[in-house]
Amino acid sequence: MSAPAPQAAAAPAAKKLTVNDFESIAIIGRGAFGEVRVVRKKDTKEVLAMKVMKKAEMIKKNQVAHIRAERDLMVLADNPWVVKLMYSFQDAKNLYLVMEFLQGGDLMTILMRYDILTESQTRFYVAETAMAINSVHSLDYVHRDLKPDNILLDATGHIKLSDFGLCKAFESQQHPSGFMAQFKEEALDVAKSADNASGSVEEPANGSKPRYNRDRKLAFSTVGTPDYIAPEVFAQSGYGKECDWWSLGVIMYECLVGYPPFYAEEPMQTCRKIVNWKRTLTFPPEAKLSSAAEDLIRNLITSSGKRFTFEQIKAHEFFKGVTWDTAKMRESKSPIRPKVDSEIDTQNFDDFEEQAEKDGKMELDAPNAKPETFVGYTFKRYDNGAPKLADMFK
Repeated sequence: MSAPAPQAAAAPAAKKLTVNDFESIAIIGRGAFGEVRVVRKKDTKEVLAMKVMKKAEMIKKNQVAHIRAERDLMVLADNPWVVKLMYSFQDAKNLYLVMEFLQGGDLMTILMRYDILTESQTRFYVAETAMAINSVHSLDYVHRDLKPDNILLDATGHIKLSDFGLCKAFESQQHPSGFMAQFKEEALDVAKSADNASGSVEEPANGSKPRYNRDRKLAFSTVGTPDYIAPEVFAQSGYGKECDWWSLGVIMYECLVGYPPFYAEEPMQTCRKIVNWKRTLTFPPEAKLSSAAEDLIRNLITSSGKRFTFEQIKAHEFFKGVTWDTAKMRESKSPIRPKVDSEIDTQNFDDFEEQAEKDGKMELDAPNAKPETFVGYTFKRYDNGAPKLADMFK
């Protein structure tokens, strides 16, 4: 009688991921709700970026829905235009998003370094950002928080979108709390009085360039900046994916002119300028924009019903010669290649000192949150992982 066939060993239960599975290398961002670190996964040695968010602060500041939206969009998105989420997990104090590490910094890094870009350079970044926006829209999401510091650069200088905390599915058009709530009440009053506004918007004297300093700290604050937000978002009159194309127009203007079109010293003054865009959108002659560049911007920074769609953007004269193919675009040479010396190089990011570290472990002091508040947050991407940065430096 033959021996019974051997039984296959039961598969081991998946190990629960914890913060102790990662070695902290550097902090590259810090904000009101937590921080972003460069980490190395101890078992695979992969270098990744880890976003650490304090549960207590997320609940206190009414950000739970936002962080869920960010996690959900990043789980859905699996394309070259969106930062790839590798893992999400939690413990009693924090939520963690572990993503591929993009070493090139972001578009704000480029703008802080060069101030003004050429039309050729701008064409590259705007075209790639348009592709990235369209990839988010194809998932039935709208980003709503597009700005230079959310457009990240990989080591070769190509872009990927990040920071989806304010993203929403198309069917949900509730006014975002937290960031936008800071402007809500007065912005509504501004919107109601927009048609009757006369001299409420300050303009630079004699058409001079406004005093504009790009502030990285403001980008990480709870309030942030309203510079890139479409007027219909302020007005709560209903909006959709077209609000992202407005933001793209503002970013394009900033690349070519050196500052956003509605910049003001105070955020609420910026809100007023945005709502009164028909009167406040001007093009300084010293910027010497081509007619094609100005025309494209005017078709993005316009009323939502007239705003260009993705197909109209692709067909515009400004993009003559651009091949709208993901693979070919990402294989092309970027106009500005970031300086990157190793797989753990963070020179394209600001330096942040360690805070509240204990025994070398990443810990943030905060009261425990109720576990049920974040049920279903855990995620692991079952594929070959993030691009191997180490391969680029062999």
